[in-house]
Amino acid sequence: MADLIDISPLISPRIAVWPGDVPFSRSVSASFEEGANLDLSAIHTTVHVGAHTDAPSHYHPQGVGISERSLERYYGPCQVMSVDVGPGERIQRKHLTQPIETPRVLFRTGTFPDPDHFNTDFAALSPELVAWLHEAGVHLVGIDTPSIDLCDSKTLEAHRAVAERDMAILEGIVLDHVVPGTYTLIALPLKIAGADASPVRAALIAEP
Repeated sequence: MADLIDISPLISPRIAVWPGDVPFSRSVSASFEEGANLDLSAIHTTVHVGAHTDAPSHYHPQGVGISERSLERYYGPCQVMSVDVGPGERIQRKHLTQPIETPRVLFRTGTFPDPDHFNTDFAALSPELVAWLHEAGVHLVGIDTPSIDLCDSKTLEAHRAVAERDMAILEGIVLDHVVPGTYTLIALPLKIAGADASPVRAALIAEP
């Protein structure tokens, strides 16, 4: 059996969401405790909760929704890279610690340490790095923060750089327990019609 490494935060009412976005809640329609013959519940939250992938429609007016994205983007060879970057700083090429080896790269910054607490000074990607990664054959970028752009960014430079190159984004992952190296990524989005993002259960398969 494959050695799966979970890189998704726990989704609960405690999980932090972007300020002003819809927090997670779960309502119970039926339960064994109340004498029903089953448990039945519903959830209400942002589609950007926890580990999630943005659809192009989130950051481009002509972008497609998440249900139209190819699943191949979110499954396959992946590289986890630890970078020494400060709070509120954008990752540049100079911060890279390894050569690019796979078409999917996940950055471990350590600048968003608690998924249940939203700190606004997390690190992000630079648009120059996004462009360079694309030239190196990368088609998915991921990060252990809520966004590939800085919290106070209004122009979303990194998102725009991704849109121009039709790349994929994976945000909100947890990498503090992952050793840098190569893996197989599984982070399939839900097929939600018209949605601007989708939560994923992101996991890595360790190389044998």
